[in-house]
Amino acid sequence: MSAVPQVEFLPTRITLHPVAGRVGAEVRGVHLSSQLDDSALASIRSALHQHKVIFFRNQHLTDAEHEAFAARFGTPVAHPTIQPLVGTHYTVELDSAHGGRANAWHTDVTFVDAYPQASILRAVTVPDAGGDTLWANTASAYQDLPTELRKLADQLWARHSNEYDYAYDGQASAASLQRYRDEFAAVLYEADHPVVRVHPGTHERTLILGQFLRNLLGYSREQSQHLYALLQSYVTRQENTVRWRWAAGDVAIWDNRATQHYAVNDYGDRRRVMRRVTVAGDIPVGVDGRKSVLRKTPAR
Repeated sequence: MSAVPQVEFLPTRITLHPVAGRVGAEVRGVHLSSQLDDSALASIRSALHQHKVIFFRNQHLTDAEHEAFAARFGTPVAHPTIQPLVGTHYTVELDSAHGGRANAWHTDVTFVDAYPQASILRAVTVPDAGGDTLWANTASAYQDLPTELRKLADQLWARHSNEYDYAYDGQASAASLQRYRDEFAAVLYEADHPVVRVHPGTHERTLILGQFLRNLLGYSREQSQHLYALLQSYVTRQENTVRWRWAAGDVAIWDNRATQHYAVNDYGDRRRVMRRVTVAGDIPVGVDGRKSVLRKTPAR
């Protein structure tokens, strides 16, 4: 197993400050922009590979600046089932006033084969208390598995589906939820992924689990639930997590190929508005070299 790459070069103005022992670091001394030079961008990417999620305070990006930076980082992609925010090309808005409370552990958009490599989230409006987000390191979780369980996980495949999407949670009104289902029902995706993928940038093995997993292939529903719960428990162990307290203007970038995340829904009727742009990913490859497969595509 290759070691996690370390940051080899940081421009003098940029500093890294780990937030937790296994995942998460704050990056200081840089403003996110499409005008970043190549060395700064390379350092940010290297920090992301090392720490899995990186945080930037006091960015206060506009929608256009957010998307422009994402385009510098990779190829922005629209969410396959949710319309982008009006006036933008790729931005998804998660507004607690309209049910946008992502309070379930998940990796973004695993119901397609080439799900995003990275997500870039910024805080627009935050409650005065609560509304933190947690991330979990799925590479360290894999390393924590006992040897025999790791061998089993290496062989497992799972089907993921967007039949239920966290962007419309039970907090939404009945009318909002029905409108969502009417739109969503015509755009159903299913993809089969290896439970363990090889990360193309770090060569680590990471777990593909989370809320969109429907069943493990070759196992009954009950067996799938038990095995999933066992594997997922290693992901969400506190040792593998970091918690971020948002302030308006903050930006988080996470490696969507090596993390899960969870938005804590503990702020009642106070408002929380986040905006996210995702960057196109690659088709996962399992430890045996087989690639993920898209099983169901949108109705036309």
